[in-house]
Amino acid sequence: MLFNSFAFIVFLPIAFASYWLINNRRLQNLWVVFVSYVFYGWWNWRFLGLIAFTSLCSYASGLLLAKFEGKRSKQKIISAANIVINLSILAVFKYLNFFIENFQLLLSHVGLHIDWVTANIVLPVGISFYTFQALSYTIDVYQGKIRPTNDVIEFFAYISFFPQLVAGPIERATNLLPQFQNKRRFDYSKAVDGCRQMLWGFVKKMVVADNCAAIVNQMWGDYQTLSSVQLLLLGVLFTFQIYCDFSGYSDIAIGCARLFGFNLMQNFNFPYFSRSIPEFWRRWHISLTTWFRDYIYFPLGGSRCDKWKIIRNVFIVWGISGLWHGADWTFVCWGCFHATLLAIYNILGINTKFKNVVADGRKMPNVKELSQMILTFFLAVIGWIIFRAENMSQAVDFLKGMFTHVNYVGPIGFFVKPLLLASCLMLVEWLQRKKTHALQFSSTGIFRYSLIRYCTYMGLLVLIVLNTGEVQTFIYFQF
Repeated sequence: MLFNSFAFIVFLPIAFASYWLINNRRLQNLWVVFVSYVFYGWWNWRFLGLIAFTSLCSYASGLLLAKFEGKRSKQKIISAANIVINLSILAVFKYLNFFIENFQLLLSHVGLHIDWVTANIVLPVGISFYTFQALSYTIDVYQGKIRPTNDVIEFFAYISFFPQLVAGPIERATNLLPQFQNKRRFDYSKAVDGCRQMLWGFVKKMVVADNCAAIVNQMWGDYQTLSSVQLLLLGVLFTFQIYCDFSGYSDIAIGCARLFGFNLMQNFNFPYFSRSIPEFWRRWHISLTTWFRDYIYFPLGGSRCDKWKIIRNVFIVWGISGLWHGADWTFVCWGCFHATLLAIYNILGINTKFKNVVADGRKMPNVKELSQMILTFFLAVIGWIIFRAENMSQAVDFLKGMFTHVNYVGPIGFFVKPLLLASCLMLVEWLQRKKTHALQFSSTGIFRYSLIRYCTYMGLLVLIVLNTGEVQTFIYFQF
């Protein structure tokens, strides 16, 4: 079920009202499981068994880890078995054809031609997200960060919680699971703030991302006929599209969870105001980057080793991150591109700079900050072009054309509307960059007046309605 669909408009009020009419924590959790499975099964009910199996394996692993507490060798086998089972499922559905095709290609280079047939496998929506969420539970229990739960209902609710089920944030059991274990009371102020964040998420997705997508989808296939300026603008449009699409989903998910009394982690922290690539990745898809940091980068040694091993660790993590995004060499190269940039920042010793808000205490950035943000944004654009390309040949041709097709400019009028919408959105987010979301108003200033706030909400709703066209799926559903 898509957030931006009529089905969800009907589904949410029913799920919300019924949830708060239930005055029992365990029954509320059971209701969460039920509506979450309805939400997920709306896309394809056949894959409900897959998420149930993943949940059951991870739940059982927690119980077994508790049973053999103190027996480290057996605990290691249990946790490893669950990790292997979950990653094997992910590998079959997401990477089987990729591995077969590349193995065939490798053999062909040594003169062996084997005609293996690739399988017609449908990738389950959100499998990468809920698999990583399940894995983190087992690892955290094994490491003693959390006690395993005996309540199968609350665990199934934790894995399948519908707001963040198919595109994150990837929650940790240390944060989300205890919220299912505690009694929840309706909080009006929390619910109102959740509605505000959902509204801003819908603006991002339906007003900005979908308008950018209309141009990107139309022109990307004809990139060879475009000028350098047009190619650059097309890359910028996709840069805004993927941000507004994905962070818009996260805003809707986080806001929706607050309606049900849950606090999810912040997944985006205004990344396009970053002054370096390391800062960018501290602000983009935070739940995934911290997952890789905690469960792969740190176990490899993290930054507690010599510089060359640090760089090795960075490339391992970002190679895996690229593959997590999709079974294609474009994603691997995208990951290696950012690993190279992060390695350069590390060698220069500036990878941990810029942890504060840009232009803190000032309305505008200074010249140095502005130049740093422009450079970081441009590097992000290069990365997103590789990410969006259908193959590496297209990525190379596209980037080459950006610097060589300078003989003409070509018409750029169709870029104006989406770029104007994106610019307005970025202006609002700049003004609100110290908040967790752009519609989080303070009790001072013009927005302390309820009339101003309600007029703003109505204006944004009208903007959404005026820009509503064909329903566009969210980009990260494919991952």
